Parts: sequence; C-alpha cells; structure tokens
Amino acid sequence: MNPLYNFTAHITFFILKVYGLFNGKIKLFIQGRKETFEKLSILKKEDSVIWFHAASLGEFEQARPIIEEVKKKYANHKIVVTFFSPSGYEIQKNYNLADIICYLPFDTKGRVRKFIKMVHPEMAIIVKYEFWPNLLNELNNQNITTILVSGIFRKDQPFFKKSGKWMKKSLSAFHHFFVQNQLSKELLESIGYSNTTVCGDTRLDRVGRILEQDNSVDVIQEFKNNQYTIVAGSTWKEDEELLVNYINQTNDQKLIIAPHTMEEKAIQELKNSIQKRTILYSEIPFIITNAKEQLKEYEVFIIDTIGLLTKIYSYADVAYVGGAFKTGLHNILEPATFGIPVVIGPEYDKFNEAVDLVRLKGCISVSNQQEFSEVFDQLKEDTNFRKNTGKINQKYIQDNKGATKEIMNYINTKINN
Repeated sequence: MNPLYNFTAHITFFILKVYGLFNGKIKLFIQGRKETFEKLSILKKEDSVIWFHAASLGEFEQARPIIEEVKKKYANHKIVVTFFSPSGYEIQKNYNLADIICYLPFDTKGRVRKFIKMVHPEMAIIVKYEFWPNLLNELNNQNITTILVSGIFRKDQPFFKKSGKWMKKSLSAFHHFFVQNQLSKELLESIGYSNTTVCGDTRLDRVGRILEQDNSVDVIQEFKNNQYTIVAGSTWKEDEELLVNYINQTNDQKLIIAPHTMEEKAIQELKNSIQKRTILYSEIPFIITNAKEQLKEYEVFIIDTIGLLTKIYSYADVAYVGGAFKTGLHNILEPATFGIPVVIGPEYDKFNEAVDLVRLKGCISVSNQQEFSEVFDQLKEDTNFRKNTGKINQKYIQDNKGATKEIMNYINTKINN
C-alpha cells in the first residue's frame, strides 16, 4: 500500500473534522461515522452477512433492485448497507430492507480492518466506483467475495496511467466486475482484468418498476390543474438561474422545482427571485386552508421536502434534471421512465445513460440561457416533437433492463442459502 496515501488519508480526516465545525454537511459526515461501530455491534459472529456499499443516493438506487432480490432469496442473511456521503445516508437511513445502515469508515488501515472484522461479510457488493485502496486491500487479504455492480470506467482514471500502478493492484480484490458499457470492459482488459460482464445499469430495472406503483400526489394534482408543467429535479444554483430567468419571461405554464439542497436560506433566495406566484411545499398548512380550491392559482411550486420527486415526475410534460453545469448530473432515468423529454446541462460525459440518451435524442443538453429557452419553447409549442422525444426515453429503459437478473445469477453461485 502506498505510504503517501495512508499519510494523506489521516491528514485529510483530521482536516475534515476541523472543517466540520463550520460546515453542516461535513459535520454530518464526521458525526455519522462516530455511530458506525456502535451500529455494527449488534452483528453476531454466526450471522451470515451480505454487505452493500453505495457512495450516495444515486448509487443506492443502483444497489436497491439487487438488495430487493437478495432479501427475497436469502431471507436468513443480514443485510448491511453503508454510505460514504450524508446526502445518501440521511435520505435512506431508515430503509426497511436493510438490517443495518451506517456510514463507511474513513479509509485508514485501522478503521477499515475493524469494520471488516465486525461485518465479516460473506459477500461485498460495491456500487459503480467506490475504490478505496485500504478497504479493497483488506477484502483481498481476507479473500472475501467482492463484486462491482453498475461499474463504469474512464480512460482518465488512475488505474490506466503509469503513475497509478498501486491503484490498479487494488482492483484485484474484485472477483467480478459487472460494468455498464463495452468501453469499461475493454479498459479493464487492457490492464489484465478479464473477469468482466457488460450488463448495463441496474437502475434501469429499478425505474422500470416505478410505473407499477401509485405515483399520485394530491397537492401536485391540484397545483397542475391540467396545465402544461415543467418539473425540475435536483437543481443547484446554476440550474435555478436558468429556470428562473425562463419562467419569469413566459406565461401559460407551470413550474415545479425540487432543489437538491434543503437549506432554508437557499430556498428563500430561490423563491424571492421568482416573479410568478410561488408557494413552498412547507407553506401549504399555513397559507392554504383549502388546498384543492387554491393551489391551482399558483404558478411555481417549490418542493422543500424530500421523498416526493419520483412521483412528481409523473405529472411533468417535460423534465429538467440538475447538476450537469457543475456538481454532477442527477438521476435522469426517473423522469425518462414516464416517457417525457429530459433536459440537462452540458457536463454529462461521465454518465453512461445520459451519453446514450443524448445520442438517441431523448435527452437534450443545453449550455446557456439561450439554448435553454429555445429548447423549452420548442418542447412546449411542438406537441409531436415533445411526445416523440419522450417515447425515445421510455423505449430505452424498456430495452435495456435485465442487469439485476444477470448479477443475481452470479450471486446465487457464491452465496450459501
């Protein structure tokens, strides 16, 4: 193991603890990890454990269909789910199919060794791209069956550079790689890893089931009032500037915004920037005495709560998904499954589903205000264009499901029932 990495890991963790005194998200990151070993203490030596690790919420959605199948097949096993980020943990900390949900300890040798000893997993299932060297080294040392699911690799990752030989070695912990695309398979093979299967993204299985659930939300139904509606999900400031500029200059359409951040100050700033009649979800009990009669009078609805976005997409004529201007694109598959067009920012090349759907023209990427406004005007005015664009998205999801089944076939050969 690289000594410089270990030194840096310790220093970084110390810096984060100090920074956490002044930053709410980092504070959750640090404080939450103090509870990890206490939560794991309920595990017994005789317990059979299957461990899933997801960096954040998006990766959890990729793990979820596998967790559901594992729970059905291996009811006597304990399921442990860990997160790296607070944005995943805070939303899913009460997920009912897992026996323990906690943070993954920071990647230092001592913490990782203690974690693996307490969890003693029969199998470790890591989602997409969480490649922590000390963690992988410990899994390898203990010969724990470890697989990567919905993996995606890029040429610019350290594994494929001369300077990253020590990182490349850590990949030997994986008994099998289930990757999203052919390029990932070829990159792994170029450094000697042929234990790969291209099976796509498990989220396609997850979102394919969304249409089977009850997606009704009464307050959204009343707000929409059968009018043309844009739903903007997981938005950041850069996204909201475009949305606000557009909605302030247009009429005869409604906008629902579900921001990524729930910070009160940011929500109020967003509301104050909108020149249309705007209501927050949290204001409904205080402002509206009879929502079914009055919600329809509002033009913009800001969803300052969590857990509703997937269902809200079912009311959209067009969706905008945030994150692709700066921070990282959020889930475009949830709106796509409803057969509607999806608009995103310009930075999407690290997201295989976005690359595919932009190429197929079911998802539209915009880089500035002019492009944004022109696209949304066209989608509103040209009904055939809007419907045909949405059909591309829905067909893509239906045509590419099945990754979970292929992964479960492998799991079934390794787990004792």
